[in-house]
Amino acid sequence: MSMTLTSDRLILRRWRAEDREPFVRMNTDPIVMEFFPSLQTRAETDAMLARIEVHFAERGFGVWATELKSTGEFIGFIGLWTPRFEAHFTPCVEIGWRLAREHWGKGFGTEGARLALAFAFGELHLQEVVSFTTAANMRSRHVMEKLGMTRNPAEDFDHPDLPEGHPLRKHVLYRKAGK
Repeated sequence: MSMTLTSDRLILRRWRAEDREPFVRMNTDPIVMEFFPSLQTRAETDAMLARIEVHFAERGFGVWATELKSTGEFIGFIGLWTPRFEAHFTPCVEIGWRLAREHWGKGFGTEGARLALAFAFGELHLQEVVSFTTAANMRSRHVMEKLGMTRNPAEDFDHPDLPEGHPLRKHVLYRKAGK
């Protein structure tokens, strides 16, 4: 299986040591992390990168470091993940993204997510991919809709890792079936 995916403007690839610092900066940016329960410390970011590497090793896919083809600049991640919590739609494979805010609004999330979906349905032969976010995250929801993912409001859920009453607990679920 290919571990590098490319489009006109992006390269989705395995992580490198030099991605760590810009990823730490992203995870401590309150605007990037607006729809997450908290900012991530360096130690939490390091732990996340370790989980990403284990996921690739165990499953043959994961969230790829994403760079601009024209400059080689790391701009975030886009890829596929297996959520660790239990919900009515798990087990499943989720598509997700997190980009540095200076790269928002340029179509990179959608472009990279299309690569990841093609990989999911082509090389992995998945029947379905899901995506979810807190209900208020309209930027991510817009990307999901541009990808042709659909939402049934009856499937929205309270994220089990967030306590009752948490403002980000209510999540929307989107699905896309393979061909």
